[in-house]
Amino acid sequence: MPTVQEFLEILQHITPENLAEDWDNVGLLIGDPGRSVHRILLALDPTCTLIDLACDGQYDLVITHHPAIFRPLKALRTDTPIGRFLAAAIRADISVIACHTNFDVIEGGVSDILATALGLTHFRPLIPTSQGCPTTCGLGRIGTYPVPVTSVDFLARLQLACAPPWILEAGQRPQQVSTVAVCGGSCADLAETALHQAADVFVTAEVKHSIARWAEDAGLWILDAGHFATENAAMVGLKNQLQQQVDDCGWNLEIDTAGQRSPLRLV
Repeated sequence: MPTVQEFLEILQHITPENLAEDWDNVGLLIGDPGRSVHRILLALDPTCTLIDLACDGQYDLVITHHPAIFRPLKALRTDTPIGRFLAAAIRADISVIACHTNFDVIEGGVSDILATALGLTHFRPLIPTSQGCPTTCGLGRIGTYPVPVTSVDFLARLQLACAPPWILEAGQRPQQVSTVAVCGGSCADLAETALHQAADVFVTAEVKHSIARWAEDAGLWILDAGHFATENAAMVGLKNQLQQQVDDCGWNLEIDTAGQRSPLRLV
């Protein structure tokens, strides 16, 4: 069976760590690189429920999109959620890897998968990565429909693409949608970039009040489909890419995705 280090090398081909933002924390965050890997569990968020599931299922490796350790720790208290997660992983000898902004920018990453699910064609990065990556890498995606759709039809496509528990809108709905910008997760600050690239609509999450007001005057339709919904489908995409690499190596590994739900819900 492969070691954690060998699996990290596989991940480097899919989500190179050098593509992560400087402020991010990716790669092996918990565990021994020499540990053997038999079962792998993927999830968007490093929660206490997730690590309990990993322990019960005897997984050796957990891969999350959002890092289990993001800000520097001043103490490791097991009466806190992060402390419980870390302690449980260490006790069970479970390695934990994060693929965060490096998975956001790659071809076949978070926004790429969202753009594909929406049926966009000829899409490209909204903000291309300047170094260490082909032109297909970068934050967000912007693409087109061969035949424009109505705003109602586009909302239906968004529901099918990521099953958001809600969709918040700002700005005026256009009569038809031809050019679409997307950025999974908290990317509302890219709204002006989307407008300058002639997007009819911008799909993202966690839209601030000030940006929603700006959209009204700027003439951009913004849709907030939630952080979880706009990113979670990408974990299945990552699983498929990993499974292909594992099969090519001849490793008999079980790779699963956890059935997480959005932490936010309508009341």
